[in-house]
Amino acid sequence: MALRSIKTPTLITPAGVVSSSTVTKPQSFRLPSKLTASLAVHNRHPSSIYGICSNLKLKPAAHSSSAAKFRCSASALTPQLRDTLEKLVSSEKVVLFMKGTRDFPMCGFSNTVVQILKNLNVPFEDVNILENEMLRQGLKEYSNWPTFPQLYIGGEFFGGCDITLEAFQSGELQEVVERAICS
Repeated sequence: MALRSIKTPTLITPAGVVSSSTVTKPQSFRLPSKLTASLAVHNRHPSSIYGICSNLKLKPAAHSSSAAKFRCSASALTPQLRDTLEKLVSSEKVVLFMKGTRDFPMCGFSNTVVQILKNLNVPFEDVNILENEMLRQGLKEYSNWPTFPQLYIGGEFFGGCDITLEAFQSGELQEVVERAICS
């Protein structure tokens, strides 16, 4: 990746002068023209329709060489990804989209939600969003929630770490989980 240096302007604020500095930023970011995406479901429940650990394959949208460049305005939530996510969250009672896995969380917030679910003895599916950039960006659009982890209970988005922690502390989370598992 080519890097270029740009000079930021000097800023004058009520508190004083903030001097200029040189910042190195990437010039361009290109994705490979043939993207392959997979959604790894880390399942420990033998009764699941996904088996012990399966990969759901997603076919990328057709990309021309100019379309393969990263664009912030492009939607990462393709119809195929939306269908896959809908099938997953509706077929499992509790799904946690997280950084890492239940056995090896890669951030403190994900670890907090995993520990809460383990404390309540809740069977849940964990999906590592760090394995797939398309999944990570598409989930933000799907749930309309910008951060991870994202907890789904009974096919519905429940919340992130803060909401889950508050619901756990108030006893609401256990009630919601029990209703979902019993339905």
